[in-house]
Formats: sequence, structure tokens, C-alpha cells
Amino acid sequence: MTTKPEGAEKRSLVRAVEHRADDNGRMTVSGYAAVFGEVADIGGWFQEVVARGAFTNSLRTADVRAYFDHDTGRVLGRLSAGTLRCEEDDKGLRVEIDLPDTTDGRDVKELVERGDVSGMSFRFETVRQEWDETVDPPKRTLLEVRLGEVSIVSEPAYDGTSVALRSLEDARKERRQHNFSAASRRVGMKVSLDLQMRSRSKA
Repeated sequence: MTTKPEGAEKRSLVRAVEHRADDNGRMTVSGYAAVFGEVADIGGWFQEVVARGAFTNSLRTADVRAYFDHDTGRVLGRLSAGTLRCEEDDKGLRVEIDLPDTTDGRDVKELVERGDVSGMSFRFETVRQEWDETVDPPKRTLLEVRLGEVSIVSEPAYDGTSVALRSLEDARKERRQHNFSAASRRVGMKVSLDLQMRSRSKA
């Protein structure tokens, strides 16, 4: 079942962030903000999977920025400036950031080299999704998302669970309405058929 977007959510991936330096000492960090097909437990409320191609449309138009710890005052890169590169490959959403020669850029460089930074995260709004309640807990598949930002994060965490749970409730309401409408149609058809049969028997 597909439902409409409701607001921004954040998801994190605890994976090692890679780094490399060029001949001038400039540092580029890279990693995955999302992995396709990997099941994530969202606070015990539901499971979530990002479908292959979920970012395709967004990456064609969005001018995504990279931040440190989702802090919009700590910019590390930007797609339109060429200092951030985001692409979907066979594995997931791969991110590369050319760190700036700023306090935050130097801090991130040091934290990555020391191994203190533990992952990447992304902020998104849902465009298309499906819920499967034949399993417990329910499973959510993100079919298409609007990518808002990517971040290098010191403490990966999930956020926006309440938004997703509202979406699940909307999906349930939509399904109940669909079932009610289908049942009403069946009752109407049965009544109509009964009336036709009675009319024929009287004739």
C-alpha cells in the first residue's frame, strides 16, 4: 500500500567512514548513508528497508548539502558546488565529501582519522512507501524518498519514528476504507441480484 509523505525523518547507518588525502593534504571522506535491502529495526515499532532506486528522482533535482551531526551551521559540502557527491550504486547511497579547510572540516578529518566517527546519516521525506502488516512487527519499504541532506555523525541514531507511525496509521485507515467500500459494493450487488431474482419469480 502506498501513502503520502508526512514530514522529515532521519536514518543512520553505523559503518566505517573511509578517508583519503591527495598530494596537497586535502581530505575526502566517503561511505554509505543507506544500504539497499538491509532491514533496520526502528525502535522496535517496525522494520524498514530502502528499495533500490529510492533516491534516483531526488538526486536529479535536489541540491543536497552535507553537514556534521545534522547541524545546518556546520556545512561540509554541497552537490551544486561539486564538494559533495551522492550516487546510487548496486549497494546503496554512496556519499563522498571533500572536507573544507575550516574548523569543522579539520575536526571531522581528525575524528575520521582517529576512528571516532561511527557512521553517516541522511534526512528525507517519504514520497512513496509500502507497509506490510502480514509480519510482526510491520515492515515498511521506502520506494522513493526526497533527500534533504546527508551528515557525518558521531552518534548515529534514528529520528522521525512518530512520522512513520502516523504514516502506518494512515495506511491502516486507507485499507479499512478500501475494505469497507469493497464490502459495501458486494452487499449492494447481492441486494440488486436478490431483487432481480424476486422480480423474475413473480413474473
